[in-house]
Amino acid sequence: MITVIGTGHVFDLAEPVSFIVQHTWPDAVLIELDKSRYDYLMNHQDAETRDPGKKASVMYRQASRYQDKTAQAHGARVGGEFLAAVNMGKLQGAEIIPIDTNAMKVMDELWEEMSFSERMRYRMSGIGDMFRGNGSAEAAQARFARDEETYMAEMRRRYPTLVRKLIDERNVYMAEQINKAASTHSNMVVVVGDGHVEGICALLEDPSVRKIRLADLLDEERMNSVRRMVYNGDEKI
Repeated sequence: MITVIGTGHVFDLAEPVSFIVQHTWPDAVLIELDKSRYDYLMNHQDAETRDPGKKASVMYRQASRYQDKTAQAHGARVGGEFLAAVNMGKLQGAEIIPIDTNAMKVMDELWEEMSFSERMRYRMSGIGDMFRGNGSAEAAQARFARDEETYMAEMRRRYPTLVRKLIDERNVYMAEQINKAASTHSNMVVVVGDGHVEGICALLEDPSVRKIRLADLLDEERMNSVRRMVYNGDEKI
């Protein structure tokens, strides 16, 4: 069984993610981090910033600062759900496996491969997010949850390089890591951003996949259904 949890990195999801891992009893917990970001998360659990150092590109640092600011407004810390999954997994003796590509390298490649017009749209979008304030994260999540296919189609139209580099290529890489881990682990929990869930699941070789989406984690009634599901060992909500 593979349980895939779709999260939002700026929301406070440590408790629900920890609950799911606790009652799933996985033999492996796989997280959407590369090895360097995983090491930083574990060695700087009380740090106020997740910027891994001076080698990070300007684009990477800007994205990190924006996520940190938005997460703080939600009473969370970026990567808090990963930390919760890792800590609970370790308590249960699960192997912890970072499955993502190198984030700084991807961001550098993204900026180099973007067209001028896509760069301008990206910059204006960032400015718009700052003016819209904290509600933009909830609004984007709500639009995504209502119609994921349409949302992603619009993103591909406006930001083709961004979606290819940050979503599509990473989905392929992370699915490969999950398929590899499935050869030696029979019960795994995978924690990734919600935008990766469908793309990754479409590439998995194991048909026994249980999906828990961000919309489930954020809604109290739906999360109660998730709690009952994992507590009773059911495959679907």
